[in-house]
Amino acid sequence: MAHPVEEGSSAPSFRPLWRLMPYLWPQGRPDLRARVVWSIVFLMLGIITTTISQQFLGAAVDAFGTTPQTAVLWVVIALVAAYAMSRVLMQAFAQLRDGVFAKVQYHAMREVAVETFAHVHTLSMRFHLERKTGGLSRIIERGTRGIDNILSFALFSVFPIIFQVLIYAGLLLWTFNIWVALTAIGMVAAYSWFTVAVTRWRIAFRREMNESDTDANTKAVDSLLNFETVKYFNNEKHETRRYDVSMEKYSNASIQSQTSLSILNTGQAAIIAIGQGIVLALAAVMVQSGEVKLGQFVAANLIVIQLYQPLNLLGTVYREITQGLVDMEAMFRLLNQPREVQDRPGAKPLAVSGGEIRFDNVVFAYDPERVVLKGISFTVPAGRTVAIVGPSGAGKSTISRILYRFYDIKSGTVTIDGHDIRDVTQESLRSVIGIVPQDTVLFNDTVKYNIAYGRIGANEADIKEAARLAQIDKFISLLPLGYDAMVGERGLKLSGGEKQRVAIARTILKNPPILLLDEATSALDTGTEREIQSALNVVSRDRTSLVIAHRLSTVVDADEILVLDHGQIIERGRHSELLAQNGHYASMWSKQREAAAAREKLKEVENDPDVAPGVAKAEPA
Repeated sequence: MAHPVEEGSSAPSFRPLWRLMPYLWPQGRPDLRARVVWSIVFLMLGIITTTISQQFLGAAVDAFGTTPQTAVLWVVIALVAAYAMSRVLMQAFAQLRDGVFAKVQYHAMREVAVETFAHVHTLSMRFHLERKTGGLSRIIERGTRGIDNILSFALFSVFPIIFQVLIYAGLLLWTFNIWVALTAIGMVAAYSWFTVAVTRWRIAFRREMNESDTDANTKAVDSLLNFETVKYFNNEKHETRRYDVSMEKYSNASIQSQTSLSILNTGQAAIIAIGQGIVLALAAVMVQSGEVKLGQFVAANLIVIQLYQPLNLLGTVYREITQGLVDMEAMFRLLNQPREVQDRPGAKPLAVSGGEIRFDNVVFAYDPERVVLKGISFTVPAGRTVAIVGPSGAGKSTISRILYRFYDIKSGTVTIDGHDIRDVTQESLRSVIGIVPQDTVLFNDTVKYNIAYGRIGANEADIKEAARLAQIDKFISLLPLGYDAMVGERGLKLSGGEKQRVAIARTILKNPPILLLDEATSALDTGTEREIQSALNVVSRDRTSLVIAHRLSTVVDADEILVLDHGQIIERGRHSELLAQNGHYASMWSKQREAAAAREKLKEVENDPDVAPGVAKAEPA
């Protein structure tokens, strides 16, 4: 299943702005809507006071031409004071605008980010296996930042610029003539065209920066999560080179971006200077002819400066808005990613009475070219244990994924107590199944947190009882911080057996009616396996248990054993019955027994004090 790229190759769409509107004008939040209205009011008041301020200073200059001198001084002081007050009010309204709107802005950012994060958790196993976690987190991070930039720049930079251009053009037309007004408007148009053209050229460099940044972050996260593997194969230099390649691409794109920014800034400065020069030259001619007063010339200069001051940020504004749209579009595309596995309309919670599991003629394929399960049928009676064994690639773990409904089957039915799992909610389905997987990955938090993950909100007594039943309480008591000890990234501070016991403890705490053991001891040594198996026997007591196993010694007591090969059940029965058939299961049992005997023999040799550290002593020369 192909996924669209996060960075578009064309000009950014304005669709994300429309997608954002419901978050800025949220239903059922009159307080936030009122803040939006007040923000617009303060925005307009700020523009009005900015416009008035230049007139006060122009009037102060004209006042020097009147008599008597004492009156002039007081008039000038009053006008200058009014000018200063209008500047203070302009800043005050701007700060009030930002302060009032902040709650709306960050509420929208939080809502979109949380909704995206929640949606990503609902996406299918297939989606997550094909994506890179570091890249996903970057998309959400940049998308959230894009919303911040859009709201800050678009609402309070672009719209004020438009209003100011219209107001100032009208003021210049009224005070001077149409040529002065048209000159100012023409320079604004030229400035805007140049800025947009150059900035759109620069977008390609920014996209390349983002792609390289995402790639570098993904490689860094992947490498650091697998640092043990890196060290096992002595590949630190290889990982550094891979990271450096991505960072080199990021660096080159950044250099191109910075160079193009210098071109943009130079062109903008030239257009501003030319525009200001022409407007002032035309105004000076009108002062010389007596059509306007000197104070109006000063006011015209202030108007042009005030007009081009926000325009000076237009390149930054356009770039940030454009990049914000690109980043938001990537996040909204992620938010729009369809769920492969969905609850049916009207799906009801699963009510478990006994916990009987039934697979009836189930056919499943990860892709059409490779069918993994070819019409398998079996039943796990309520309160009984059924084991599934077979070689790697036979489809054993696929059965567990189907039972959890990580994937939907192609045909057939899977039922629990007669309820088709496609007709019940996924949340209720997964709440009644507890799993102890082969590879237990823990959160980088405390032992207590990882056990309590089985039932969020469990009290300390229940957590400790679960640890006792999982036979890990003695180990925890030996840790310096006990239950508050950190387990490390992915639980790497704990051994394989200790991690499995934590997984068992949190499953005990969950207390599910159905238990799924997915090769829970296959990665452990024989001694640890026996200890873990003892704890698993406690967990599975009086529960419907489906055991997926590689080591046959762990399933000899199962009520029924299914032998799976190439997606089909080729043998079934109890342990003794399968041995009597002298078929595939008996062959697997014989090979594993021989391997176990060889390991025991080797262990005896290694522990023999009469034998040197090698397997055999060398004869003296």
